[in-house]
Formats: sequence, structure tokens, C-alpha cells
Amino acid sequence: MQTVTALSDRTEIIDALYRFGAGQDLRDRALFESAFAANATLDFTGPAQRLGVTIPVFEGRQAIADTIFAAIGGLDTTHTVTNPRLTAYDGERATLFALVEAQHLPRNDHSRHLLLKNIYVVELSKHGDQWLVEHMKIDVVWLTGDPSVLFPA
Repeated sequence: MQTVTALSDRTEIIDALYRFGAGQDLRDRALFESAFAANATLDFTGPAQRLGVTIPVFEGRQAIADTIFAAIGGLDTTHTVTNPRLTAYDGERATLFALVEAQHLPRNDHSRHLLLKNIYVVELSKHGDQWLVEHMKIDVVWLTGDPSVLFPA
């Protein structure tokens, strides 16, 4: 029974990261917010620095959603999650490692793009029968394209 529970949890843990990406790609704020605990944090400071921008760690589900949806309001995005691996799990808390490729294109000008390949380290906790992100840290492995697609001057 413990193995079945762990496999079910593994699927639900990874699904939180899928909700994060798909919520952006589908412009579905409710789906996006469903990935996060109320007091979650999202740390995108490393990739932002590589793109020449200084930003704070985003704190709280509402602030995370407000910030992300403001940034991608005029963009088409695709997030591809690969290599998800649980690196810690105790039935109530888990840590997830994944590679995420994130393509960003201005909605009205697909001749420009910003493509990021990132490492995500995500700490989650179980809330009832759902796993939610408590902390997400994103580090860029490589990038190509125009940083002003995501961070206009």
C-alpha cells in the first residue's frame, strides 16, 4: 500500500509543476494559482540577472500570479517539463527537480523570441489530497533570443 500511495503522490507532485506551466500557456490564471500554496515563494532572480534585470523573490500566491501574468500578458508561451525527479519525499513534504524549457514570443510578432532552459527545484507540501508548491527556485542553464521579449526596457 505504501508504494501505491507514493506512486499516486509522485503523479500529483509533478502535476503541480504541470499546472504552473499550463496555466501560463493557456492563460488560465485559476489553473496557474492551483499550483501554489497561499504563502508560496517563487525565486526567478537568477534568470532575471542573466537577462540584465534585478527582481525580488515573489512572495504569496496572489503576488506570484499578479507578477507572472503581468509579465506574460502580451506573450505566447510554451513550457515543456522534462526529467521530473523526486529528490525528497516523506508523505507530507517533497522536493522535485525538473528541467523546464520555456519559450516566450510576443503575441503579435513571432519573429522575436526568448527561449530559456531552466532547472527547477520545487519544494511542495500536501494540502488535503493535493500537492502545492511552497517554494520554487528557477536557475537558467542556457538561453537564446531577445531578453526584451520578457523584460521590455
